[in-house]
Amino acid sequence: MNMRVTRRDLLLRTANGFGAVALSAMLAEEGHASGTHHPPKAKRVIFLYMDGGPSQIDTFDYKPLLEKHNGKDPHSVFKVEPTQFNNVGKVMASPWKFKQHGECGQWVSELFPHVATCADDLAFVRSLTSKFPEHTSANYFLHTGSGIQGRPSMGAWFSYGLGSDSKEFPGFIVLNGGLIPPGGLDNFNSGFLPAAYQGSVFRAGDPPVANVVPLEPQSELQKGKLELLKKLDAGASKRFAGADEIESAIRNYETAFRMQAAVPQLMDIKGESAATKALYGLDAKYPQTQTFGRQCLIARRLVERGVRFIELTCPNSGGDRWDQHSDLKKGHENNALAVDQPIAGLLKDLKARGLLKDTLVVWAGEFGRTPFAQGSNGRDHNQYGFTIWLAGGGVKAGTAFGETDEWGYKAVKDKLEMHDLHATMLHLLGLDHKKLTFRFGGRDMRLTDVHGELIEGIL
Repeated sequence: MNMRVTRRDLLLRTANGFGAVALSAMLAEEGHASGTHHPPKAKRVIFLYMDGGPSQIDTFDYKPLLEKHNGKDPHSVFKVEPTQFNNVGKVMASPWKFKQHGECGQWVSELFPHVATCADDLAFVRSLTSKFPEHTSANYFLHTGSGIQGRPSMGAWFSYGLGSDSKEFPGFIVLNGGLIPPGGLDNFNSGFLPAAYQGSVFRAGDPPVANVVPLEPQSELQKGKLELLKKLDAGASKRFAGADEIESAIRNYETAFRMQAAVPQLMDIKGESAATKALYGLDAKYPQTQTFGRQCLIARRLVERGVRFIELTCPNSGGDRWDQHSDLKKGHENNALAVDQPIAGLLKDLKARGLLKDTLVVWAGEFGRTPFAQGSNGRDHNQYGFTIWLAGGGVKAGTAFGETDEWGYKAVKDKLEMHDLHATMLHLLGLDHKKLTFRFGGRDMRLTDVHGELIEGIL
């Protein structure tokens, strides 16, 4: 898996020049699947990142006992662990009603009426845990498998392991709805992997990528500049022996040139039917629904163009992400309103087009929230047990795995951690997490470090 011969090295070693380089690049793009460790169930990932930590007991983990003990001192009914802000209020039942949905009968709160209609396509994991109770470290843990800054993100690992099916786009794209998570762009970084594998962030506005519109009035002028760059690059490659930074810069120039034509075509959704746009909520009254709906529609279009890993971040819904330390009801309702219809639209559209079967969709935040109030009407961070879900790409639809206790507080059955999630995601795309390594700092590094077991119950 650790192929260190660069394209520029190949250029210097072969007599066939750019023709051989172009051929090798084409073969790599078309034949990367032969490098998988076992037959894959999925070809790409859409990661729906719910920034801030949605409350599991208000979304997908129904706990009726909270209603019975609502308003009681939590210390009188269970052991309260230290919290991020040490402002423990009363036991707080969910403000939203739950119902069973689909043939599977899974419980979903009224916060997600549209996602509820897709219950039979989802695999709920209700026993995920984190090692970190604050956002920055928890975000790094979710995104990179480590709580410290500087490690490669999972999108970078997927791109490194599988290459790209797209000739016009990078293998890892982040569709930013307006919020960069705590921890910043290092959540999408390539770390010690070659820099070409880092996430490319597309903004919600127009243009989505800076400088994507050519500045030169004539195409011949730009082509002349690119030819000059090729000559300079070749000289730099000889001088610095294929340094990763130079190789990545060269690759970025080439990708940027192709993206000048590809990005405007990607973002132009005029050809999409009115029914498709309505499915994603582009005609919704709430502006943030439109924003996230457009992100989800663009994600589907990126899937069709062969992008390997697509992450969506949340739009700004007027509160503090999903991080409701106060005013839980307003904050969670605004965030759910922004993402519910677009996510359901994405799942249904992928399924109708035959794409869901080989597209792995993952919905997750960095941790959950407490079953007791912070202050009077918020919830604090809870890393001891929370819910995510997966769909498509080889997961067992209409199922649930793992359990929290009767309060929705701590994982008590089939307890999992982020390494298990990452191992399972890699497995579904044909990669053994123990074999996908990169030599760095004197040892073979991997996304799951020395941990990780497959979540067999959802496969």
